[in-house]
Amino acid sequence: MPVRLERRYRFSAAHLYRRPEWSEEENTRRFGKCAIEPGHGHNYRLWVMVSGDVDPRTGFVVDLGELDALVQRQVVEPLDHRHLNHALPEFRLGDGAIPSSENLVEWIRRRLAEELPEGVELVGLRLEEDEDLACEWWA
Repeated sequence: MPVRLERRYRFSAAHLYRRPEWSEEENTRRFGKCAIEPGHGHNYRLWVMVSGDVDPRTGFVVDLGELDALVQRQVVEPLDHRHLNHALPEFRLGDGAIPSSENLVEWIRRRLAEELPEGVELVGLRLEEDEDLACEWWA
């Protein structure tokens, strides 16, 4: 019988919402203060939810050390204390996606889903920018 496990991680990052092909007025109209250069930062909180059968020998769905190392390598290290528009080609100003919570949670999902140990499935992510804004993905 599968059990769901939830683990929280933290990282800080900056981002800018801006389309260079749009006028200053259009960027401000669409993105508000998020379009003010050079950008602004958040102390993100990320919840990673995995599911799997409990190993009868260990009592675990997943080895937490292994999960922590994976999230650290695939998510925290590339993002923590970085400007997302500069650190990640996917969010590069001009030809990348806007580094919104929605796009960022999709980026995180792609980085984690295929790297989990056998028998463990990524079933949810929750990314909070602050107390008032969060994005979730569920399998």
